[in-house]
Amino acid sequence: MPLDAICLTGIVRELRQEIVGLRVEKIQQPARDQVILTLRGNKKLLLCAGANQARIHLTALSRENPAAPPMFCMLLRKHLGSARIADIRQPGLERAVILELDIVDELGEPGRRSLVIECMGRYSNLILLDGEGRIIDCLRRVDMEMSEKRQVLPGLFYRLPPAQEKADPLETEEGDFDRLLDAASPEQEAERFLLDHFFGMSPLVCREIAFSAGDAGARLFTPEAREGLKRAFFAWQAAVKEERFVPCLLTRDGAPWDFSYLPVRQYGGAAEGEAWEKFSPMLDAFYERKEQAERVRQRGADLQRAASNARDRAKRKLALQEKEYAQTQDRDKLRICGELITANLYRMEKGLSRLQAENYYEEGCPLVDIPLDPLLTPQQNAAKYFKRYSKAKTAERYLTEQMAIARRERDWLESVLDELTRAETEQDFADIRRELREAGYLKNRDSGKKEPRRGPSRPRVFRSSGGFRILVGRSNQQNDQLTKEAFKSDYWFHTQRIHGSHVILCAGGREPDKQSLTEAAGLAAWFSQGREGGQVAVDYTQVKNVKKPAGARPGMVVYDPYQTAYVTPSEALVKALEEKK
Repeated sequence: MPLDAICLTGIVRELRQEIVGLRVEKIQQPARDQVILTLRGNKKLLLCAGANQARIHLTALSRENPAAPPMFCMLLRKHLGSARIADIRQPGLERAVILELDIVDELGEPGRRSLVIECMGRYSNLILLDGEGRIIDCLRRVDMEMSEKRQVLPGLFYRLPPAQEKADPLETEEGDFDRLLDAASPEQEAERFLLDHFFGMSPLVCREIAFSAGDAGARLFTPEAREGLKRAFFAWQAAVKEERFVPCLLTRDGAPWDFSYLPVRQYGGAAEGEAWEKFSPMLDAFYERKEQAERVRQRGADLQRAASNARDRAKRKLALQEKEYAQTQDRDKLRICGELITANLYRMEKGLSRLQAENYYEEGCPLVDIPLDPLLTPQQNAAKYFKRYSKAKTAERYLTEQMAIARRERDWLESVLDELTRAETEQDFADIRRELREAGYLKNRDSGKKEPRRGPSRPRVFRSSGGFRILVGRSNQQNDQLTKEAFKSDYWFHTQRIHGSHVILCAGGREPDKQSLTEAAGLAAWFSQGREGGQVAVDYTQVKNVKKPAGARPGMVVYDPYQTAYVTPSEALVKALEEKK
């Protein structure tokens, strides 16, 4: 669900106990709409103003920072370096949080700055204010053309968004609720009634209150239905006022799907609810995959577009080649036509447009109708058919070679697209960009501007329950490097017939236990296109049996002999085996 105002209340309550009084030690901006304040005690406060991911909470996830900090990050460092968090508050039931920070300016004078995060969907923003409440700068500037009601620009006093013409659900009393019910249509749904009359409540919570009212609360037809809804509403109100928040993560098929600040029962067995002790780790778990997808969208958009277009071209080219190849399979008819013309030269003359002759190549010698070019002699018509037969025979051989090349190119491009879905760091995208550039699918940069220097790409590192180190490639080029540098006695894993990372189990001259082999196969299944599947076939063999064909694209290998394990991809296994830095 979008982060509603009351869920934000629970988060602010939790953060107040953990961060008030701490100093800011570091300020980073890993993404365009994310700022991380590292506080004393190595606590990382994430402020995200993304359109679909706006939120504030402590985070334990590692995020890679750009080579050069953005301008907004530099501004925050200038004003908030070594600041102390004096307070964190939420104005009313607004979807906004204000961090009050005590600072010391360049002259050594104490002062105050405020950092406001507005969690309002596509209008989300991050705004820095001075001690008087004036805007120093913001992540997204809003001028008169963008909004006539409220501008967000440097130099203006900060104002909260215009208030909604709805009731405050926490200040509503029974008499007020009764008057709203009396004015409502009897056919109105209970969920819609709550959404229309109260602010700060998400559709999920409104549905849950209506669900708690029972079947009679689905619509407001009867006094019993209205009484049931009223009872459920004030039970919810009491829980919120008493701050009985229970962070709840909803999952479907093992994947995070939604979250709330109270237990959710409306979905029955269609979703599983898991109670968490705190909001911050729950939000980390919920947004981890969404952030990954957003990183791919933002940083890899041009790579995705280039690889997708190239893959689609390769598919169209292959389809045309297969069509031409199918036509060459009927070439024997051309040869037979030529031979039948030759056998009937004695009764032919120039100017004929068709020849009817007995086909002595088939049982019963049926008559066949052979089209002729009336401008050619019979001998020339026969030669024309023999030439077409010869061309078709040559084309078959040529098309067989070209289709094999096209299939390899298509498969490689699909593997690149698969890499992009799992890319996490700037280095991952840089490796994929270089791979596409070397293959000729991206133009070389001629601007003279140097790309930022980056360290060598490192594989994902895991440790099996048996103590064996397991390496997982992040890109096709790294897959090649892993296999090349592994010892011949190490074990190599890859999903069967689907794209995925190369996985190396470092045996160190020992014979790995069965559990370690199964865990390595599980990692290969997770870091592949079969991640969302059930049983995934994973081939494995010793590295000495893995060969790279001459001229093959990065990541393309052949292997024999091998064994196959059938495993179920599991995110829990990945987290359990991940080697701590």
